[in-house]
Amino acid sequence: MSELFTLVVAHIHLPAIGFVIGIIIGLTGVGGGSLMTPILVGGLGIPPAIAVGTDLLFAAITKSFGAVAHWRVGNVAKRLLTVLITASLTGAALAFAVIHEVKPNIEALNRVIRFSLGVALFGTAFALLIRPWLLRLRRSQPLHASAHDVSGNLWPTVVLGLAIGAVVTLSSVGAGAIGVTALLLLHPSLPISRIVGTDIAYAVPLTAAAGLAHATVGHLDINLLVGLVVGSVPGILLGARLSKRVPEIATRSLLVAALSFAGVKLVA
Repeated sequence: MSELFTLVVAHIHLPAIGFVIGIIIGLTGVGGGSLMTPILVGGLGIPPAIAVGTDLLFAAITKSFGAVAHWRVGNVAKRLLTVLITASLTGAALAFAVIHEVKPNIEALNRVIRFSLGVALFGTAFALLIRPWLLRLRRSQPLHASAHDVSGNLWPTVVLGLAIGAVVTLSSVGAGAIGVTALLLLHPSLPISRIVGTDIAYAVPLTAAAGLAHATVGHLDINLLVGLVVGSVPGILLGARLSKRVPEIATRSLLVAALSFAGVKLVA
């Protein structure tokens, strides 16, 4: 009986984790990297480098569903998307090139990734905390959609893309809450729906490229990836349905607490 129980748990725990994370992503739009990687590292004991590489491809697969949906309804600012993809992929390539050039031993690399992940989690928690203030600020100003969706803030947007690309490559965190918060500040003339849609859309090629780069050096567990994806898709669909019923303050508070706790555990 105990052997059967162990066998069942061994086959369902990954889809179960993917399902829970999928619900959170569907509820909040955040949680792919910021919750999944800490769970893999701290909860399952997966080496940080493998956890990041696997989670990056997990994020690319799950977010592609959202990107297609946003594209179809026109929630993607195409010029902004082009700038973000170009800059973030460049940042990711530079970060990975530095790692490849320095050639740190695996223990040192794992320490760097754990610390980068912890810092990114604190940044994500802070971004979630100030998002309501940003939204109130936007509502107090007259907004209008602009066809020139990078006008006046091209270089700050490029710098943002470079930074997000590097951070995502090291930690798998940053393209969600941090990216959306920064874009809200840089492009206040764009509707929030286009900010969110564009953020999801540029995260797909970024996480895919960074994940494949990690995979080329062995930072990927295929069985882990498949198990998580199997559970995440129905979880995201359920989370999207629940998002209309669960108060935003409840989900945001839960996320901030979870991210802060995970950040402390990884940095300490």
